[in-house]
Amino acid sequence: MVAQRGRLWIRCVLLLCLAIQFALFAAADTFFKPFNVSYDHRALIIDGKRRMLISAGIHYPRATPEMWPDLIAKSKEGGADVIQTYAFWSGHEPKRGQYNFEGRYDIVKFANLVGASGLYLHLRIGPYVCAEWNFGGFPVWLRDIPGIEFRTDNAPFKEEMQRFVKKMVDLMREEKLFSWQGGPIIMLQIENEYGNIESSFGQKGKEYVKWAAEMALGLGAGVPWVMCKQVDAPGSVIDACNGYYCDGYRPNSYNKPTLWTEDWDGWYASWGGRLPHRPVEDLAFAVARFYQRGGSFQNYYMYFGGTNFGRTSGGPFYITSYDYDAPIDEYGLLSDPKWGHLKDLHAAIKLCEPALVAADSPHYIKLGPNQEAHVYRMKAHHEGLNFTWYGTQISCSAFLANIDQHKAASVTFLGQKYNLPPWSVSILPDCRNVVFNTAKVGAQTTIKGVEFDLPLYSGISTRQQLITKNEDLFITKSWMTVKEPISVWSENNFTVQGILEHLNVTKDLSDYLWHITRIFVSDDDISFWEESKISPAVAIDSMRDVLRVFVNGQLTGSVIGHWVKVEQPVKFLKGYNDLVLLSQTVGLQNYGALLERDGAGFRGQVKLTGFKNGDVDLTKLLWTYQVGLKGEFLKIYTIEENEKAGWAELSLDAYPSTFTWYKTYFDNPAGTDPVALDLGSMGKGQAWVNGHHIGRYWTLVAPKDGCQEICDYRGAYNSNKCSTNCGKPTQTWYHIPRSWLQASSNLLVILEETGGNPFEISIKLRATRVICAQVSESHYPPVQKWFDPDFIDGKIAVNDLRPEMHLQCQDGMMITSIEFASYGTPQGSCQSFARGNCHAANSLSIVSEGCLGKNSCSIGISNLIFGSDPCRGVTKTLAVEARCRSLPNAGFSQF
Repeated sequence: MVAQRGRLWIRCVLLLCLAIQFALFAAADTFFKPFNVSYDHRALIIDGKRRMLISAGIHYPRATPEMWPDLIAKSKEGGADVIQTYAFWSGHEPKRGQYNFEGRYDIVKFANLVGASGLYLHLRIGPYVCAEWNFGGFPVWLRDIPGIEFRTDNAPFKEEMQRFVKKMVDLMREEKLFSWQGGPIIMLQIENEYGNIESSFGQKGKEYVKWAAEMALGLGAGVPWVMCKQVDAPGSVIDACNGYYCDGYRPNSYNKPTLWTEDWDGWYASWGGRLPHRPVEDLAFAVARFYQRGGSFQNYYMYFGGTNFGRTSGGPFYITSYDYDAPIDEYGLLSDPKWGHLKDLHAAIKLCEPALVAADSPHYIKLGPNQEAHVYRMKAHHEGLNFTWYGTQISCSAFLANIDQHKAASVTFLGQKYNLPPWSVSILPDCRNVVFNTAKVGAQTTIKGVEFDLPLYSGISTRQQLITKNEDLFITKSWMTVKEPISVWSENNFTVQGILEHLNVTKDLSDYLWHITRIFVSDDDISFWEESKISPAVAIDSMRDVLRVFVNGQLTGSVIGHWVKVEQPVKFLKGYNDLVLLSQTVGLQNYGALLERDGAGFRGQVKLTGFKNGDVDLTKLLWTYQVGLKGEFLKIYTIEENEKAGWAELSLDAYPSTFTWYKTYFDNPAGTDPVALDLGSMGKGQAWVNGHHIGRYWTLVAPKDGCQEICDYRGAYNSNKCSTNCGKPTQTWYHIPRSWLQASSNLLVILEETGGNPFEISIKLRATRVICAQVSESHYPPVQKWFDPDFIDGKIAVNDLRPEMHLQCQDGMMITSIEFASYGTPQGSCQSFARGNCHAANSLSIVSEGCLGKNSCSIGISNLIFGSDPCRGVTKTLAVEARCRSLPNAGFSQF
């Protein structure tokens, strides 16, 4: 126990050292000795040397500044050389000419932290980013510039774009963040995936590409620029690949290196959709093939996805979580086996780097109908680059690929036999010994769960008790409530004839736009409906994203869709009726041409059908417009302003209500685990904690079909392959960063649109509670062993190395129980392991002795470790399932 506390303190000291190092470097104005960056046809050239670079995508505003150091450290530990991020124009210039570089948008601090860690930075200025970010990263005020057309040869747009790009380049230069100033920035990006839409603009699109490149190069940044998905990238601007696979990509000039700016290691999710999952065997295969076939820079999009806090998620209908099935999850926890298997892959590639950078191109050898080798050999004048490995120097590295999707293959390479699983690559740093195969996963699997922590409570009213579904857990809590008016509520409303375009009115300051009018219903209309057995209806040619129809203050119906036709029946009373159309956005369009024209709200005819004297053209009526909600305007979600609302206590038997605000208080959960808000009992709305907007929520359920019980990694991946979460709400847990919490009395405010039960809302802790691994005698020894000084010096022979199982709990936890252990022929997978016909009786005791009470442990996979051979002539496997628990008094986390 003492040892584990010490281990946690060591990590805290390391983070403190990083902070001190950052301060020292800041005082010295540089993180590195100033160096130049250039490129040739093979690779980026860093300080005069070619490099094979692995990049980790992290978007700074999708995490809090308190999370940044840990995310960067975990990326570096995972083998990254570079951090990649976009610059988010809408966050940095929310109003024209008014800039924001604070909090989550403190890009200078983020870049400094990257540099302090010894990593490089690839900054993608764009300024169009897509990124499933609201309006593709453009500030919404941009669409109001007279005469503007986005992303084409249009003077108003080019003026605004150049102004922002120059602002960012000048800022980086002023802060001495470019490599030639001793900073971490080695590469910039202008535009983003423009090649996908360039044809929409004809010749003006081609002229725009030339202008964008020339403009960027003219800013004097002093580092290379890239354009991704831009095969006609002009001059010295490097065209780069985005996609699931980029091993076949070649730039438009022999003088440019092959770069992969977005390796999609997962995918984003939409409300009511399944959750994408990309198996790590396929991801590792894609990466290995890229370097095998001449690639030199590869970036994981995303390495950490994070959270679309506030109203930043794009759309329409993208969820608040941007987890992306990344190696580091939304909460900052490692996702294994993805993180661990990729770490091993990166180490194997680094072993090959001396040969990869020395050779101008690989030597190709066909090994079979679907099998091939690419061999990199050093030339004589590169001997100084050789890497010493078990007493010899590496002058040759090879990648052996089996691209057959179904069958394993046995191949002969340089006189030796190698077995290649289907859809896999084996890496041989010395052209002789395999250190890694993409399909053989030895990394542990982590199973994350959530646990209840402290109950929600309120100190301003009588506490109420209820029993949750967990019969052993009593939650004491109370809620206050206030209704949102379904009517005009401020002096900022206005009345005009006709239906106005949604964004022209709201300027995206709110999701909500109220359209209010009065409809007169005669006796003849009532009789006509009764006799004809028909109902009047609101009919709209086209609508996005959500429409709520209210008649006389009551919700009559809702329509959800992206530019869909509306036919919503309504019920009117005799005489004058209040008709309210509430149009809502759920993330603005972030992809495609002509974004400035996409808009929101209604298009085409808007009318009432079913009246005796014919349809009523609603576009000819007077409409009163109100932007947003009263609660938004009063900021009742903040600590300072929440008492303005006139809250009333909510009774346990209260009927679920639409457009209602709720509030309660809760204490900061103890421990270090990330905090999640479970909103599975609610409908649709938004949530705030201490005034921080944690995002939209919606409990739309994914289809019951479309998920596979067994995910087969073999074959080309797409976002529908290996989907998960069928038949369940797409998202129910919402991240509350610990840095947003105070010690006690944290204010939680919920806006509920459709009706839900706030009494079932809970605060939960997210952590890795279960770890599993399955390693056989046929696995390769840990790649890290090849970096051992004794191995490098030849004191340990390659034949002396054996496979190992490595288990590790997250920081601040230790292994408290071994739920399963079997050395032999175990069956099943994590949380469903079972003994096979062959089993070493001492399996549990050996693993328990080596692992219990520790944060991490390693177990050798050999008969010697287990005392005997439990079944001769059979390849043995060790399967283990262990549980982790938090260490008592482990400290407080900032994440």
